[in-house]
Amino acid sequence: MHSYRPAPVLGALGVRSEDEQLYRALLARPESTTTDLTRDTGWPATRVGRHLRSLLSVGLVSRTTGRPARYVPAVPEAAVELLALRKQAAIVEARLGASVLTTEFRRQDSFTVIRGTEAVAQRFSQAQQSAQSEVLVLDRSPYVVLQIEPRRVSYRAIYDLASLSDPADLEAARSAGCRILRDVPLKLVAVDRRTGLLPTGPDVIVELGPSSLLDALLRLFELLWQQASPLAPSASDGPLSGEDQQLLALAAAGLTDQAIARRLGVAQRTIERRMQRILKALDATTRFQAGLRAGQRGLLA
Repeated sequence: MHSYRPAPVLGALGVRSEDEQLYRALLARPESTTTDLTRDTGWPATRVGRHLRSLLSVGLVSRTTGRPARYVPAVPEAAVELLALRKQAAIVEARLGASVLTTEFRRQDSFTVIRGTEAVAQRFSQAQQSAQSEVLVLDRSPYVVLQIEPRRVSYRAIYDLASLSDPADLEAARSAGCRILRDVPLKLVAVDRRTGLLPTGPDVIVELGPSSLLDALLRLFELLWQQASPLAPSASDGPLSGEDQQLLALAAAGLTDQAIARRLGVAQRTIERRMQRILKALDATTRFQAGLRAGQRGLLA
């Protein structure tokens, strides 16, 4: 039995000590099964399973198809960068919360509260139609306004995975060049980096003008944009078709084959066959490796 007790290095990024021990065990023996890890660590299978689920949830480990399932560690440099970005986003969100509290305390008139279903919908529409250079959107359910409206201006939107459960919505988002992310933290429409519309409750939005609070929201958007998975296929003569790139982007965002099949309106077996073809085209043995290679070759940009 091996002992994995070096000094932890991922604690500052929110990774628990025992999770890191198991991650390091996988670095020493990639593509291990649960049985392998139980033997190598000396932990009970239930304990190994619990920490594997934790590692899967933060993207430090991916699971191969087939039986027995094998677990592949994420490349350390890429994994640490992703964890650091999430930590930065959490810090920005905390600062955003402090800014909201400060605004409430000082009771400044640097914002306007808009109430009512019709008034909220009208303001969202007016803000987007008046844009001169760009519109930024963060959205998740329940929706206030779900508009995918690429126009003369730059339009970037990040939708929560749950936002695109319907194949038609998914295709519209893909055509508009939107991105998807698991657990979008808040809802926002920002226009020309001078106006922010922030839903705070049912049929209530706060309209922000130029301020440190709006600056924090814009910075949060950029951090989330880096983490989000693109849906629009790149113009490439590479080995992946547009449909393949879309499928790989959804898989990279954390969707299972079953969830991808529901969103694309096809059978799960079709997704599995296409994924095997993608792995072969990229000379990859795991989905993580395929996503990494596709990203390096600009196939998901």
